[in-house]
Amino acid sequence: MSSHTTPTPAQITLSYLERTHLEAVVRRATASQRDVFRSRIVLLAARSYNNTQIARQLSCTRKTVRKWRNRYADSGRAGLVDKPRPGRPRIYPDSTRALITALACELPANRQLPLSRLSSADIHAQATHEVNPCPARSTIAAWLKQAAIKPWTVASWVTPRDPQFKQKAGRVCDLYTGKWEDEPLTDRDVIICADEKTGIQARSRRKTPPGPGKSVRIGHQYDRHGTTIYQAAFIAGTGGVIGHCVDRNTRANFETLVEKVMADPICRSADRVFWIVDNGSAHHPATFRWWLKKQYPTAIGLHLPTGASWLNQIELYFSVLTRKSLTGESFHSVDAVENRITEFGELWNSDPEPFEWTYTRNDLTRLLERLPTIE
Repeated sequence: MSSHTTPTPAQITLSYLERTHLEAVVRRATASQRDVFRSRIVLLAARSYNNTQIARQLSCTRKTVRKWRNRYADSGRAGLVDKPRPGRPRIYPDSTRALITALACELPANRQLPLSRLSSADIHAQATHEVNPCPARSTIAAWLKQAAIKPWTVASWVTPRDPQFKQKAGRVCDLYTGKWEDEPLTDRDVIICADEKTGIQARSRRKTPPGPGKSVRIGHQYDRHGTTIYQAAFIAGTGGVIGHCVDRNTRANFETLVEKVMADPICRSADRVFWIVDNGSAHHPATFRWWLKKQYPTAIGLHLPTGASWLNQIELYFSVLTRKSLTGESFHSVDAVENRITEFGELWNSDPEPFEWTYTRNDLTRLLERLPTIE
């Protein structure tokens, strides 16, 4: 009578570094399930679990456990990597793939093509003139996907051209985080963010209300009835807004807005009132700071550098106003638009809330380090 002897499982002994690596793979949220599964087999084997116990705990077969246990025992960490699999020989050499990659990374203008960007079809069309045999469009698309190359996508950036961009923008970031010239702000300091929203159109169109399974619908065609300009100031500490609509974006109209804001009790009782504005004609650096200081000794004017309007908190309010009150609405006159803007401001001021600003000078520094330099 013959007897069957069960083979003894391979013994796994892990060093501290190996155990730490495998445990890190198991915990890593971005690790593939394949790598996590194989690492768990080895960790359980190192704890003297037999193949049957591991298979039961991981809901797999003993054959699978034996395979990865033995491969780790023979080759260590390298044994957990898939071996090359048999299949059809590669059709295209590495040089073909390299040429396709280089073509995808070129600007169309370098090849005198009347295109702004390349698609996989465009790359295939160009490759037919340079490669024989030429890979299929699907093959080219797969190669580009594997290399994370997307020549059909476009991203834009603004390179600061003001040599003092960091200093000017940094002072505003410091104000928002409660500092001025390295000294903390007090409760009697007020920050005003002011600007104008120009070209607000009064357009009338058909509009239908929502219903079950139906969204609000607005007509594509509309009639124009004129435009207005909204000059406004946002009080960063309280979230309040003071503004008015004007027919022209002039310095005189903006100075009228300043007078309204400075007459507010919160500004009258302040030790310092910081005015943050951009370089628009209504508050140009050449005249606005001089006029502001002459009229209001407690006021300090700060002009953002060109291209930094996104650091002005009034732009956040303008965005809320546009999205919640103006977009998709029908207005039959300029007066109707101006009334809507005024009414929304009253609604906002009935329960004002300051914006939670988290962007700091350090964030600005990191952004500037990432931006391309001017050539």
